[in-house]
Amino acid sequence: MKRVLAFILALCMVFALCACNSGDDSKDPKVTDDANGTTVTDPDKIPDEMTSDDGKYEIAFVTDVGQLKDKSFNQGTFDGVKLYASANDKSYKYYQPANGDKATDDDRYDAMKAAVDNGAKIVVCAGFKQEAAIRQAAAEFADVSFVFVDGYPVTESTEDGAPVLKNVAGISFQEEQSGYLAGYAAVMEGYTKLGFTGGGGGTNPACCRFGYGFVQGVEAAAAEKNVKAEVNYSWLYGSSFSASPELQTMAAGWYQNGTQAIFACGGSMFASVSAAAEAADAKVIGVDTDQSFESDTVITSATKGLASSVQWALAKFYAGEFAEIGGVGTALGAKDDAVGLPTATWSLENWSVDQYNALLKDIKDGKVVIDSDWNNLKSTDNVTVNVIE
Repeated sequence: MKRVLAFILALCMVFALCACNSGDDSKDPKVTDDANGTTVTDPDKIPDEMTSDDGKYEIAFVTDVGQLKDKSFNQGTFDGVKLYASANDKSYKYYQPANGDKATDDDRYDAMKAAVDNGAKIVVCAGFKQEAAIRQAAAEFADVSFVFVDGYPVTESTEDGAPVLKNVAGISFQEEQSGYLAGYAAVMEGYTKLGFTGGGGGTNPACCRFGYGFVQGVEAAAAEKNVKAEVNYSWLYGSSFSASPELQTMAAGWYQNGTQAIFACGGSMFASVSAAAEAADAKVIGVDTDQSFESDTVITSATKGLASSVQWALAKFYAGEFAEIGGVGTALGAKDDAVGLPTATWSLENWSVDQYNALLKDIKDGKVVIDSDWNNLKSTDNVTVNVIE
């Protein structure tokens, strides 16, 4: 089965719009346009909202903080819902918890309950902040399945030894590998003054892995080229994953002081960083999905297989195989072709696709090992990390 998943995820990197839009032979996520009979693989051509014949929506998506159309984490995850649902004639609906960036666990639970009340058989939940709400909803609605993206197995309670909820499938990614590739690529391209601005205030495991991997990639490439690099590293203004004047001002200051490219790691935060980059004629590295379509400042993006992993989980559910992934955590990385850089759209000129593929193979083969414990972040012989608090 892992081989099938790897095949699904490998195909994703072919498509330029988002990190992953593909599937296996039996559940190919293509949408037939009834108007002309052509096959559509672009999730943007699938409506975000639909009206079901019976008023029920059996596949639900509950967003993380930030906007649905964030061109990053929420949107990439929802793309997987839309692609699978449209390809398999399933009804779907998205739910955004009340109070926006200030949403509480109760708000998230209410969104999940609304989904179940509207007929959801399976609920896809984006973001690690969903844990408490999923715990409550999954225990209460035991006949409904939940997919926890950027998540892990969830227990029935927070007490030690509590049983794992079998109707929750946790899907996570080895973001440190994707971040490493982005940092390595930036230095090989010739950039040595870099920045990282992360979402979640330093508490989001995915963003922490992205950032720490990025610094390791910068270090490795700088050592190979025998150059010194510098990384401004901050969680300021990113707790809500939203664009803000404060974040744009910080990024603009970095660029003014010589930073050449900033890794914008946090959903809609991208808009603030790319605006600052455009004003400074500088560069940005995107995250989660291929963000090159959003700004000419993007040199590459550290992507992960959001859409394809959701399609895979939904296919398991509808094949009656959810028990294989429920109650366990599935961590996807380079070996599963679930992380990487979108070579078809990057603007790198000094590092070739062949060189990238060679490094990616070394990661897959275990020749290059990337640490995932972000608590080990520090300056090294070849990279100075300026933590800005």
